[in-house]
Amino acid sequence: MALAQPESGGLPSQRTTPTRGSLATTACMETLQVGYLHAVAAAAGCSLSQPFPDNGIDWHVSHSAPGHTVDDEVTIKVQLKCTYQIPPRTPGNASGAFSFTLDNDHLVKLARTPVAVHKILVVMLVPRNPEDWLRADHDRLDLRHCCYWTNLAGHPVTGRRRTTVRVPTTRIFDDRALCGIMTRVGGGGRP
Repeated sequence: MALAQPESGGLPSQRTTPTRGSLATTACMETLQVGYLHAVAAAAGCSLSQPFPDNGIDWHVSHSAPGHTVDDEVTIKVQLKCTYQIPPRTPGNASGAFSFTLDNDHLVKLARTPVAVHKILVVMLVPRNPEDWLRADHDRLDLRHCCYWTNLAGHPVTGRRRTTVRVPTTRIFDDRALCGIMTRVGGGGRP
């Protein structure tokens, strides 16, 4: 669906397809998931930092709250992934989880236990066509589809080079989920 462009009188003309940049789709997917993370962190009252170099972890998310018992500010590490190869959860496809394949090196980093700073994997599912990724209106910005999170601590490596993990669709990554993760970590627990 293309966006309507206003004519000189301010009324929309016929819908036209915008000329998009030539950046690779995978690079655009990375940018989209970072925007999603920023929006969730902002709504949850968290700060973000990006390690440089990243060494296999994309972001550090920190949260200060008076209820934290282990420290006044707690931090988790977040690894972002994005794919259009997995369909979104629909009423007819409500299996409760989807399969996602990780390089074993990434999995080992995410599965390490015990840790001083907990890590989570956040996987964003997007439509195949970038034109379907978002819609803006006067009262909202709809971003499709969404991110899901999981804690892979202790997950075994089972493949030769890559391992398939299950990501629960009950764990939508939004501001409430992030606040819950930070509250559990702030109390000395796991995400």
